[in-house]
Amino acid sequence: MKFSEIASDQWEELQPYLDTCLLPITGLTGKESPYEATSALEHLRDWMDEVEVPFKGRMVTYPAFHYAEEEDCARVNAFCQHLKEGGFTYVILISAQLSLTDEMVKNADLVLSPATVAPSEEENIGRIMTRKIQQLWHKNV
Repeated sequence: MKFSEIASDQWEELQPYLDTCLLPITGLTGKESPYEATSALEHLRDWMDEVEVPFKGRMVTYPAFHYAEEEDCARVNAFCQHLKEGGFTYVILISAQLSLTDEMVKNADLVLSPATVAPSEEENIGRIMTRKIQQLWHKNV
């Protein structure tokens, strides 16, 4: 569910069910040509489709950090903390371009990036991300 789909009078009722925030990070630097920026956004969209669709009733997708590099982890980390203080139990970062890790963004509960999601012959990226999200939720039950 996108953040913009939730009306102010619905949030209090929905919040117990929508306990997870998905925070996309595009990883643009400003040096990209228009077609490179488009490609990065499309790649991120493809990754997000793999988790937004199956977990629609439990996850809220927030606006993306478009211009962020690995050096910006402190800012992203602080934002994750703000999201938790705002009521989310879990914050999941997703970036198809930046190789972020859990150690780089400690306030995120899960980081889905090329560094943490390596497809194999047995499992594609979507299955790996789904499994990691389910493991996150089950380990905290």
